[in-house]
Amino acid sequence: MTLADSTLLDAARSFPSALDPATTDPAATDPATIDPAPPASGFAALGLPQALVRTLSATGITQPFPIQAVTIPDVLAGRDVLGRGQTGSGKTLAFGLPLLARLATGGRPLPRRPKALVLVPTRELAMQVNDALAPLGKAVRVSLQTAVGGVPYGRQIEALRRGVHVLVATPGRLGDLLRRGACVLDDIAVTVLDEADQMADLGFLPDVTELLAKTPATAQRLLFSATLDRDVDALVTRFLTEPVTHSTEPALASVSTMEHVVLLVPPLDKPAVTASIANRHGRTIMFVRTQAGVDRLADELTAAGVRVGALHGGKAQRVRTRTLAEFREGRTGVLVATDVAARGIHVDDVSMVVHVDPPRDAKDYLHRAGRTARAGESGTVVTLVLPRQRRTTLAMLARAGVEPSETRVRAGDGRLYDLTGARTVTSGTWRPSRAHSSGSAPTRPARISRSSKTGAGFTRGVSRPRRARSHTSADTS
Repeated sequence: MTLADSTLLDAARSFPSALDPATTDPAATDPATIDPAPPASGFAALGLPQALVRTLSATGITQPFPIQAVTIPDVLAGRDVLGRGQTGSGKTLAFGLPLLARLATGGRPLPRRPKALVLVPTRELAMQVNDALAPLGKAVRVSLQTAVGGVPYGRQIEALRRGVHVLVATPGRLGDLLRRGACVLDDIAVTVLDEADQMADLGFLPDVTELLAKTPATAQRLLFSATLDRDVDALVTRFLTEPVTHSTEPALASVSTMEHVVLLVPPLDKPAVTASIANRHGRTIMFVRTQAGVDRLADELTAAGVRVGALHGGKAQRVRTRTLAEFREGRTGVLVATDVAARGIHVDDVSMVVHVDPPRDAKDYLHRAGRTARAGESGTVVTLVLPRQRRTTLAMLARAGVEPSETRVRAGDGRLYDLTGARTVTSGTWRPSRAHSSGSAPTRPARISRSSKTGAGFTRGVSRPRRARSHTSADTS
């Protein structure tokens, strides 16, 4: 045998053979040497089922927000909860995830007898809650159904007849369904009040109280809102039992990624300033106080060549749904709205909120502002202020915990473009009404109306045609 042959034979013997006797490495079975399973993290560590965790992960959601991290374990444990986090902090998943987890093990619902109730103040918020939770519910075989006004009863009644786990409803439509005998609340195990303070502000408190009284006294109650103030104390005292309170942020505009800007604008320059801001690059929401103001501003911006949608409570539900869809999908870059859109409407990448009409109180400012700088993104909140509004607006901002920059601007001012990214409206395309003149002399002198002494409407301070009272009232839908 040659030296090379011997070397090859030794090498072959060094490889294990299927015929060799089994050998066992003692370390391989020694419990002390086996690496322990990694500890649960993220949503799994909060006690949520894997089906929900996997569905969240598939959409890029892997870590809970603070309000979710502190709230989910208590909800899973069956405790009553008061939860407050700033707008955009993730309150929907904070109550929705543990709600779905609890119902996933509870069997099928009976006809007309939902097992959980989520009460919300507006149709848009009901649809948003449903859209956020429906894919998660599907993962654990929990069904959801909305019950809102402005749409036919038929589908809602039929869904309840088949049986639904979670009913997401506005107080008015739910009351109608109960009176029709289409829904019974005797099997409700969990009740959620989302944006409870807004329901109190809108005068829904008697309806909400009546509805909660129809649910079992032993049901779990969860109350979530961006603010928890004295308006909801009556609900808390009567219906919640030893609630756990979680408040991750003070009720102030403390989002570090949100910039607040006050623009002091001469009255005759306000329409042109508004149009140039609307013409900026980026998704923008503009808030106006009245329904008529929304329609008027939307018409003028459309005439200026700006792709805009109008949203308020006077529009049919199908129109409101389509308008929001077009804004979400980027087919329109500007949404002009009353406060109906100020709560609970989450649209990605809204980079600017503009208060065309300053809100009356700090709470409304916070909810409007919360449409931008959501979930860690950055955003700018601009308030257009006429000279007579300056003192009251700055006082309101102080109550909201806001220290804005303050700049005087006119139409075409370079500082306006630096602060907001405004772009001049194409010459010759904009035809504002005479009441909205941006500085050119009107055909006859403008007459200061009585309304100029109070309020902050888009065109107040300049006379305008009288309109039907129902079209100029503040929007509360």
